[in-house]
Amino acid sequence: MTPERFAHLADAYGADLQRWPAQEQGSARALLDSGHPSARAAMDEAGWLDTQLDSYHVVLADPELARQIRQSAPQPKSFWARYAGWLSPAGVVGVGIAGIVTGMLVASMSVPLPMLSSEVLPSVFDQGDAEVVFTVNAEEAEQ
Repeated sequence: MTPERFAHLADAYGADLQRWPAQEQGSARALLDSGHPSARAAMDEAGWLDTQLDSYHVVLADPELARQIRQSAPQPKSFWARYAGWLSPAGVVGVGIAGIVTGMLVASMSVPLPMLSSEVLPSVFDQGDAEVVFTVNAEEAEQ
């Protein structure tokens, strides 16, 4: 094991070799027993950090303070309460527009359209077997 690898593992796992990966513990112990100065320095730094972390205690918040914080938080509004200010006018306008459009549609459908007869416009299904009537001027008939 190199001193750099040892320092990396000491930073990651701390000064207690029992927390290190099992395959690394033997070579780390051998490097420490050899008295390598950078390995000893890395172990001392890791030990100092372990001591600092172990001595830290989380202070629990006062339950009364937690209750006050929860009560002071803004309460979520219901859907209707949140959008009542703009939903009602928008709904009235939307219903009005829908009524106008529907009224225009119904009015346009109730007005009878001029029917086109087959005399004016031949049917799509006309196969040409209808009798065709020609009017001829008297002058054209003589010739």
